[in-house]
Amino acid sequence: MSSSESLVDAGNTAWVLTSSAFVLLMTPGLAFFYGGLVKEQNVLNTMMMSLISMGVVSISWMLLGFSLAFGDGGGQIVGDFDYFGMQGMLDMEGGVWPGTGLPPLVFAVFQMTFAVIGCAIISGSIVERMHFGAFTVFITLWSLVVYAPIAHWIWGPGGWIEELGAKDFAGGAVVHESTAVSALTLAWLL
Repeated sequence: MSSSESLVDAGNTAWVLTSSAFVLLMTPGLAFFYGGLVKEQNVLNTMMMSLISMGVVSISWMLLGFSLAFGDGGGQIVGDFDYFGMQGMLDMEGGVWPGTGLPPLVFAVFQMTFAVIGCAIISGSIVERMHFGAFTVFITLWSLVVYAPIAHWIWGPGGWIEELGAKDFAGGAVVHESTAVSALTLAWLL
């Protein structure tokens, strides 16, 4: 195979895109679930807290979060700025993200969906306690300062937990543990 040929695996790509759509669909589902648990006057705010994470976290993830989580020049704690604004994603050897057979942007979108649902999960702990604008600022910062480094530790190249041999295929540590601790902390503080 010449170096100009793509190494993209069509089956993997189709499955990861389908999985990305399913994970992203969980966010509106979670919005309806949380909306059904609150007082009538708080339904819209509660649902919007879940839904806004789709827009806000998508932007912050594509601009900076992905680079912090998956950049390999930063060290064991956090990645670097190699992929800031998705730069360099289309210049990868064989047109694939290393070790996956996926186009780099497909890999980035798949990872983004977990950051999005993580923020939506947290919204359930602060229902009726935090204003919408404050929540929007919080999830932007949380996705960059908390989620991205934890994703780097476990999934990123050279992350310290990954170096210990940990494998997290389902996102239990990255998504569920980080959101649970963050949600519990917020519920306690607010």
